[in-house]
Amino acid sequence: MKSLILSGSLLLQAVAFAQTAAPPSASAPGQPLTISQAVDYARLHSPGLQGLQAHVSAVQALEITAGLRLNPSIVGEGTQNTLSNTDPNGPPFYGIGLQRVFETGGKRSLRLDAARANTGVASAQFDDQRRSLDFAVRIAFTRMLQAKLALAIANDNLAGYRRTVDLMKVRLDVGDVDRTDFDRIELQLAGFENDQTNAQLNLTQASEQLQLLLGEPHGLTSFDITGTLDLPQLASTEKQLEDAAIAARPDLLAASRQVRANEAAIRLANANGKTDPQFGVEYEHSGTGSTGGFNLQIPLRIFDHNQGEQERTRREAESSRLLLQQQVNQVISDVDQAYAAYQAAVVQNARYQTKYLAEAAHVRDNLEFAYRNGNATLLDYLSALQDYRLTNLAALNAQATAQTALHQLSYATATEVNP
Repeated sequence: MKSLILSGSLLLQAVAFAQTAAPPSASAPGQPLTISQAVDYARLHSPGLQGLQAHVSAVQALEITAGLRLNPSIVGEGTQNTLSNTDPNGPPFYGIGLQRVFETGGKRSLRLDAARANTGVASAQFDDQRRSLDFAVRIAFTRMLQAKLALAIANDNLAGYRRTVDLMKVRLDVGDVDRTDFDRIELQLAGFENDQTNAQLNLTQASEQLQLLLGEPHGLTSFDITGTLDLPQLASTEKQLEDAAIAARPDLLAASRQVRANEAAIRLANANGKTDPQFGVEYEHSGTGSTGGFNLQIPLRIFDHNQGEQERTRREAESSRLLLQQQVNQVISDVDQAYAAYQAAVVQNARYQTKYLAEAAHVRDNLEFAYRNGNATLLDYLSALQDYRLTNLAALNAQATAQTALHQLSYATATEVNP
């Protein structure tokens, strides 16, 4: 699945909320976090997301520049001044004036519209990055939870097999089994020990990855999470999920706002092709006389009507409309693919949870009992142990894959599909 990239006042409210108060569910990273608490914590403490918030504020600051009126100019002059006692050219002349360009065509209002539209695009893109962060946190949380459960399984398997080795040692001591069979059983202990070591390493790495997303530069060994990989019943249909995605996806909103921003740019480019007159007033003093006057300058836009910018903005607008339609198609495809992946993962997970996991445990327990009592071969018992280990890990992977598919579906729809 491709990785996919609020307006003005809504964004400011969200940013202010994020900077001033944590959600009620947020906890300190030293305490066990639920998946929703981890998402809330990451939204508040992720340096990357905070940097994007600052970028949106920077874009919004351009609205101030767009709304500024043109400054007037003061013009002063003095002529016929001399350092001698007499001036054959007559008395000195002094003048001062005030000039200002008056914008026509509503340029200031259109600049504001264009700047606000660009802020809307940036804020929607920020919202999409937050969606991506939420998804990354959920995936990392699921991986850490999977690693915790895998470590628990590895610990249980190791403890159970050590009991088998201890029992076989007793039988070896009394002569019920020979040394070769005992060594073969004890050699299998290395596999269980390796499983436990690898599971511990996976848990440590998964914890570090999740804490990094939460904005913690140094992983805490006391960091912990709590949750389950049990799947809820999905209540929404595929069509309902498509409609929800079209209404909620921030990348689609950004594409829609880009169309409006380009349309605003067209109107501004047209207005910039209009003439702006310059009007000024002046005061003049020469000898003992004082006079006043005014001047008006109207540029003759005979050749340059801003045609190039007008054409560019029109083409940009047409491009953004086509890209918007492409984004709509991409959103629907994302939902359809995520929905199909979830349905497949649910079926696969159900196979293990309702059948194969229990069968593997049943076979292992029966053959362990039979072997301890001399009614099964060592090869049968070791094969049952291997099948049980692989089935347990496969069942756990299937459960985690289904949870990941559920997160992908939430990401594709930009909604929380988990009831």
